[in-house]
Amino acid sequence: MTGEATVSQRTERQTTSPDDPDVLNDPDVPVPQGGGEERANGRHAPSGPPSPPARSMSLLRERQRGLRGRIAAGSRGAVDRQRALGKRTARERLELLLDEGSFTEIDMYRRHQAHGLKVGEQRPHTDGVVAGSGTIEGRRVFVYAQDFTIFGGSLGQAHASKIHKVMDLAIATGAPLIGLNDSGGARIQEGVMALDGYGGIFRRNVQASGVIPQISVILGPCAGGAAYSPALADFTFMVRDTARMYLTGPDVVEAVSGQRVTHDELGGAEVHGGRSGVATFVHDDEESALEDVRYLVSLLPSNNLEPPPSEPPRQAGTDHRPGFAEIVPVEPNKPYDMRSVVAELVDDGEFLELQEDWARNVVCALARVDGEVVGLVGNQPMVLAGVLDVAASQKAARFVRFCDAFGIPLVTLVDVPGFLPGTDQEHAGIIRHGAKLLYAYCEATVPRIQVILRKAYGGAYIVMDSRSIGSDLSLAWPTNEIAVMGAEGAVNVIFRKELAAAADPEELRSELVAEYSEQLMHPHYAAERGLVDDVIDPAETRAAVARGLAMLRNKRQTPPQRKHGNIPL
Repeated sequence: MTGEATVSQRTERQTTSPDDPDVLNDPDVPVPQGGGEERANGRHAPSGPPSPPARSMSLLRERQRGLRGRIAAGSRGAVDRQRALGKRTARERLELLLDEGSFTEIDMYRRHQAHGLKVGEQRPHTDGVVAGSGTIEGRRVFVYAQDFTIFGGSLGQAHASKIHKVMDLAIATGAPLIGLNDSGGARIQEGVMALDGYGGIFRRNVQASGVIPQISVILGPCAGGAAYSPALADFTFMVRDTARMYLTGPDVVEAVSGQRVTHDELGGAEVHGGRSGVATFVHDDEESALEDVRYLVSLLPSNNLEPPPSEPPRQAGTDHRPGFAEIVPVEPNKPYDMRSVVAELVDDGEFLELQEDWARNVVCALARVDGEVVGLVGNQPMVLAGVLDVAASQKAARFVRFCDAFGIPLVTLVDVPGFLPGTDQEHAGIIRHGAKLLYAYCEATVPRIQVILRKAYGGAYIVMDSRSIGSDLSLAWPTNEIAVMGAEGAVNVIFRKELAAAADPEELRSELVAEYSEQLMHPHYAAERGLVDDVIDPAETRAAVARGLAMLRNKRQTPPQRKHGNIPL
């Protein structure tokens, strides 16, 4: 843990009076005894032992309501500073995220028990995190929201214990977990106990992985060890200008390397959305981010034992879509936007694309086909001609594994010329990273449908969910070209000597390319050998995929017994 992962204690000190409901309910503060009423009337208190305090249920209830209201309202000065930064309070964020009136808070009265180093001088309720459960469109979720207005949202033992409790409840009940992060990191005054608190969060992140969906939303700083929980989550949202996430901050970077960098340049939303790939979604404001969290939850099952939420069928099995043929050019080297194909394929043209600004040569999205949730993976010819590289392999592999863990069928749209060649890619480990995607598909037991739109060359064809690695249904358009490599490249290798000796090499090359294409790359070549199940009219793509998903809906496949495989991380 570094110095950048800490925050100074700048919370306003809460002052109290003898009549403060907070004081009156604190067992450490003596309750004023009888006689107050007589003094108020101008009479002297009688001598002798004090009379017992006047107590009634209505008074206790009133005091309790007052205390809860004060806790919920927080420090006015701290709240004003939070809003001046363009950020909402923790409770306001929960109101946006959850169904109205559905939130049940736990551990509202929790306080830290630390002493010394100034931290013992202030013991605000909640200890800087609001935790509990609510619903999103009627479905149960568990959530915690760090409160930057208290100790800068820093994590101490009590703070961590509240998060641990919510995570344990989410796992035990099989409900999604959502964390709203706005924290300066570990509370240095609590020393190793703060580190122990983070460790407990990380352990539970791993225990929950593949069991319940985990969503992290970064709405402010998320520094030091705090950054690892979002990295372990299934989805990470970040808000531009206010969210930042890094292990070591700008001051440490400058001290170690001499490089001056701003918070946003080091770990802002644009960095993690477009360069590191840590952020799954990037939004302009908190409102749109939390709205998309709600939409994402509507597409996910509550846990790995439940099916994804479905909607009424759309008769997609008979849907005729001529638009497919207009989107994709016949020429194999002419680009088009794969997202347009996805929009034509899914219900109402609506889909949620993941990591859209990172590894843009592959598209990963969640959507519905005929009312059922599916995960879509497709090469993007608009970027690097749709080749697979290190980043694209990582992006697709993680998405495939998520879908498989939560029973979401996979549809793979193939138009890939191969893996990106070059020393940079080889030295960066394209073999190892490409193997991640290969491993993810081979391991997946959910229904899997492959659709080959145009070219599918070399090892990239195999990796993109071919029949040879376990695809349940392989469909192809009449424009498909499945081969070790393109016809011209193949001719240059096979007939190298003949071309060198020819009087007119170009004419001979054209003849040989035509011959090679006719013999080995015609649209039905793979279908004749059982590697493609059907060559379909592009207009029938939505219908064919919908029928295929219906056919595979009850698929059951038991993997071999083992502790776990060893994916090439």
